[in-house]
Formats: sequence, structure tokens, C-alpha cells
Amino acid sequence: MRTTLLFVAVLVSALANAQSTEVRMLVQNSPLAGFQYYQGKQLWDDLKVGDMLTLVREPDNPHDGNAIRVEWQGHKLGYVPRRENHTVALHIDRGGLVEARVSRLTAHRNPWQRIEFEVYVKL
Repeated sequence: MRTTLLFVAVLVSALANAQSTEVRMLVQNSPLAGFQYYQGKQLWDDLKVGDMLTLVREPDNPHDGNAIRVEWQGHKLGYVPRRENHTVALHIDRGGLVEARVSRLTAHRNPWQRIEFEVYVKL
């Protein structure tokens, strides 16, 4: 409880002091789903930690109504994992602003462990 109150106090203080400064809050760190099915392999050598990613809602996706496509420079890399996309999808659907960036790249045999990304909401 004390940690939560401290966090809220810091957030309120940051918002009060951010007259023209943009405030972003990290809401999740996720592995990229579908790396092996899209353009990740072809783009691997060009990707860098810190690269900005674009999150694109796909509400009409036949496999997942909360689907969020992850793109890098207009290239489809994969998706926010289904088990982690609900809250971000709601935020986007309500007009909230989000951004994402590559947080880790690992040359791993398991495609679920190759790319991790962070999702931020803009306040």
C-alpha cells in the first residue's frame, strides 16, 4: 500500500511538473508473438535495441478480437501476445496513445525469445 501511494505521489508530481513535457508510463514488457511467421528473420540484422515500433489494432482479426500488430518501419514483425493484449487493446480503442520500442534482441532458437518489446502509454 505504501509503495502504491508513493508511486501515485511521484506520478502526480511528474504530471504537475510536465507542463510541456510528455510523460510516458511503461505498462508491459512482452515477447513478440509470431516472429517466425512474418518479416523478423529478414530484418533481424537491421533491428536494434531502442528502435521504435508501431502498434496497430486489428479489431476484425478472425483469430483474436484484441489483436495488436507490431511493425518496425512499416514491416510486420508479429503481434502482442494474446495473453497480454487485452488492456492495451482497450486503451487504444478508447483513443489512448501508446508507443513501443525494442527492449531486447536475443539470437535464440526459440522464436518467442528473440525479440522483447516494451509498451508505454502516453499521459
